[in-house]
Amino acid sequence: MPKIGDIKSGGKAIQRRIYQSCPQCGKERWVALPSTKRPNYTGLCHQCNASVRGGNRVKKDYRGKHSDGYVVIKLQPDDFFYPMAGREGYVLEHRLIMAQSLGRCLHSWEIVHHCNHKRDDNRIENLQLVSDDRHKQISILEAKIARLQKRVKELEAENRRLKNVKQT
Repeated sequence: MPKIGDIKSGGKAIQRRIYQSCPQCGKERWVALPSTKRPNYTGLCHQCNASVRGGNRVKKDYRGKHSDGYVVIKLQPDDFFYPMAGREGYVLEHRLIMAQSLGRCLHSWEIVHHCNHKRDDNRIENLQLVSDDRHKQISILEAKIARLQKRVKELEAENRRLKNVKQT
């Protein structure tokens, strides 16, 4: 068992770490040594730091945005839909809404498709449960429709130009 102040190096990140305890709750953990030298370093663990910064972030209703635009929600371990969550306890909101609508957890191979392609529009009428191969078919058809609609607009504009030329 390490002691407070012990330093180790190596591991996956070739970074030196120091064993410290949180000044607020006393939780002991390894901390990256360079981070302890920052001027804004408080020594607080993640949970205490979250509570100081604006509320505990482990509430069920915590919402955030994933880097790719999807909305994520933090679930508690006692939640019925928790098996759908990742390692950190987060689940994509559109998958959670579809699961709640069906009354069961979704399987990992089930895909929830946004009909209007807006990743943060998670109304149930905008969501469609599909398999992977069906989702690919939908994506291909929607891309083809978009190309054809663009071509129709181009041809309509060309028709208008030709009519204007004839009239003059």
